Amino acid sequence: MVKLTLELIARSTSRHTRRKKDENVHQFVHRLTHLYLENKHIHDAGEDLVLCHNLIVLYMYDNQLTHIPKLSCSSSLTHLYLQNNKISKIENLTVLVQLQKIFLGGNLITVLEGLENLKQLQELHVENQCLPQGEHLLFDPRSLQGISEKLSRLTQLMVINNQLDDMKELAQLLSSWQHLWRLDLTGNPLCQKPKYKDQIIVMANHLEVLDGKTITQTERQFLVSWQAIRDLHLKRSQDNLLRQDTFASVSAEMAGGQNLPPVGQRQAGLSAPALPGMQHRQYGDVLEKFSSLDPSRARKAQSGISRT
Repeated sequence: MVKLTLELIARSTSRHTRRKKDENVHQFVHRLTHLYLENKHIHDAGEDLVLCHNLIVLYMYDNQLTHIPKLSCSSSLTHLYLQNNKISKIENLTVLVQLQKIFLGGNLITVLEGLENLKQLQELHVENQCLPQGEHLLFDPRSLQGISEKLSRLTQLMVINNQLDDMKELAQLLSSWQHLWRLDLTGNPLCQKPKYKDQIIVMANHLEVLDGKTITQTERQFLVSWQAIRDLHLKRSQDNLLRQDTFASVSAEMAGGQNLPPVGQRQAGLSAPALPGMQHRQYGDVLEKFSSLDPSRARKAQSGISRT
């Protein structure tokens, strides 16, 4: 376990940044723009980071941090790397109004919060959170509202090893993220759904990389064509079912009618004559004979039969 000190900060710079002979450690730390504090077993960030007023990039991944360091004087910070620590809560980000990229993957975070002031945010990495059994990654509504404008211009989303399982919700998001070109869903339950990659490629025609693999134009064209043919067959099947249902409904109504004339008579366009004592077959023969006559002769014949 290591506590971050001023001396450790002064030693964690690039080889191109050297302390001048005439400056003390405070002056040197004050002008630093990049700090390389990754993989140093740091469990306590201490208070000395607030002296780094000109910090732009901070690397503190692969440590033992349980909290996001206080960076109240580092308002110029644009990149913050904190993946693979033991951080359970997003905090101390309010003053980082210039922050563009934050890496928080591999921590213990259950709620994404404290992001409402990050108006310049371009990338948010929260993959592979070590959540307790049954827990799900949640978004605080205030944070969602605060970054909603930026989310509409999201270009990359990595949500590896989480609990995403609803393809319909994902489809709604992809339809609104028209600038998204890279998506990684590896390790989520929805990856087990049949042909889930094919569905996503068809839904998001702007996507270029899915789960680490480049989507070729040939692949996309084939899947789009296949989906179009499938949709056409589905529409035809639905239309056929609709016609069958309509026919069955009409037939049922006709079968239940009380005053409808016989079918053969309706086809001949004749009104129902009174033919007492005539058998059904004889009656059908007469109707068939009437159907071959012109209308005027048929009316005369019908009149004659009725008088018989």
